[in-house]
Amino acid sequence: MKQNDIMNRLQQMTDENIADIERAKSEGRSVIGFYCLYSPTEMAVAADAIPLTLCGTRNDPIAAAEEILPRNLCPLIKSSFGFAVTDTCPFFRFSDIIIADTTCDGKKKMFELLSRYKATHVLQLPQNQDPETALPLWRAELARYKTIIEEKTGVAITQDGLRGAIHLMNRERAARKALMDVNQLNPAPLPGSRLLEILFKVGFLADKEKGISLMEEIAAIAGNGGLGATTIDRKSGKRILLTGVPVGVGSDKVVKIVEQAGGAVVAFENCSGYKQAFTVDTEKDPMDALAEQYLSTPCSVMSPNTGRFDLLKEMIRDFSADGVIDLTWQACHTYNVEAFSIDEFIRDTFGLPTLHLETDYAESDTEQLRVRIEAYLEML
Repeated sequence: MKQNDIMNRLQQMTDENIADIERAKSEGRSVIGFYCLYSPTEMAVAADAIPLTLCGTRNDPIAAAEEILPRNLCPLIKSSFGFAVTDTCPFFRFSDIIIADTTCDGKKKMFELLSRYKATHVLQLPQNQDPETALPLWRAELARYKTIIEEKTGVAITQDGLRGAIHLMNRERAARKALMDVNQLNPAPLPGSRLLEILFKVGFLADKEKGISLMEEIAAIAGNGGLGATTIDRKSGKRILLTGVPVGVGSDKVVKIVEQAGGAVVAFENCSGYKQAFTVDTEKDPMDALAEQYLSTPCSVMSPNTGRFDLLKEMIRDFSADGVIDLTWQACHTYNVEAFSIDEFIRDTFGLPTLHLETDYAESDTEQLRVRIEAYLEML
């Protein structure tokens, strides 16, 4: 199978997806929009609703957002809000309610304005992951969240329903992980830009089984060398791990520049990638299991954020990374501050230099980024 065949099938699924969502809504099913990995999508699945990820990754709607929001704000926040005010995102339009959380100051203030356009429920996320103080608060927040979803969908969320939802989402996350793990091979079978596009588009599919089956099939074929030659199908290209902020189709310029410069982005340590490679415990009470697992997400909004260092250590070894690029969106203060500690940790642990890049979604600094990335690859 050629990679073009895979992408054509994925595009067909993407085209059919809008009709799938419209059909589901006509049959009385609800659609729940999500902005962050901290919010358990299992709650929506247990209520027979369709969960959709909504983070903005394109530059197009930012100008409209800046008529209301400050210009010196994170582009992810502005893009997300811009899609709402311009009504140009079908998934936002389909959503019956938005689930958000207090990850950063910019987001939580944006959500106040977003609620003018769509019903929005904001989860009060603790700022640390202490099991004795933060976890009980988060567990209580999820109980309130469960009630909100039940009221909005008119469906009671049962223990069995939650267990079934956890099982389904564990399967999806396992398929995503298996797909990402094929790039532990050398050379990596999937260019980072191609892998990112697959993960991104599958995240919008209303039919989870379609996405799971496709990712499992691609992983099996790629793992057996069945995808044929790629632009990174050589051992000489430097293997790069991308850490930091989430990226998606439209905000992937750094990934493309690395590939154009002869490098290979083999893994993503961010919310778009490996931070989703977790499994919710199926033996515990489902509400307890969801609270524990989701609170442990290693994001820079947590202080301290030791989980990110553990994950990086694991990934740098497993993916045989030659270098690490730490990407920060402009005005994303938590990731920007944490960049110093990340660089220090990677140098001390692996002897690798990191490249910290701060940018936005616009193309205006592309050549400046290219110069820095090319110089970094040559140095490795």
